[in-house]
Amino acid sequence: MITRKNSVTLIPGLIIMSLLFFCPAKGRAEVDVSVNIGLPLPAVVISAPPAVVMIPGTPVYFAPDVEVDIFFYRGYWYRPYRERWYRATHYNGPWRYIAPRAVPSVIVNVPPDYRHIPPSHERIPYGQLKKHWKERERAGKKAHRSYNHRRHGD
Repeated sequence: MITRKNSVTLIPGLIIMSLLFFCPAKGRAEVDVSVNIGLPLPAVVISAPPAVVMIPGTPVYFAPDVEVDIFFYRGYWYRPYRERWYRATHYNGPWRYIAPRAVPSVIVNVPPDYRHIPPSHERIPYGQLKKHWKERERAGKKAHRSYNHRRHGD
C-alpha cells in the first residue's frame, strides 16, 4: 500500500526519471556527410595530332606516343582514369564522364598487352584516321552481310 510518506519520495523520483528519459541530454552531436564527386581528370596536352595504331584483333585504335591510355573507336576518343571513363570527340578533349555501361565492351576488353605492338605495325596518321576507320567499318559490314548470305543460302 502506498502511504503519504512513500508518495512524497516516489513522485519526485518519477519526475526525475521521466526527465532523464524524455528530455534530450545536452551533448556533442556529429554529422558525417560524404559527397563523392570524383577527382577532376588531369589535363593531357597533346601538342600535335597523334598517329594511331589499330589494336590487333579489334576495331579499336590507340595513340602509342601519348603517355596516357587514349583509345579511338567509331568516331570518339575514350580515356580511362581511376576506374572511370571519359569520352571526347577530339583527342585533346573536352573530356566528359560517361557511365560504365556506355563504354563499348570492345574498348573495355582490349588485350592487356595492347601496347606491345610489332615495330612494323602500321601507324595511321591522324589525318587518315577518319577515312581509315570508316573504310574498315564498311569492309566489316560487307563481310558480315556476305557471311550471313552464305550461311542462310539467300
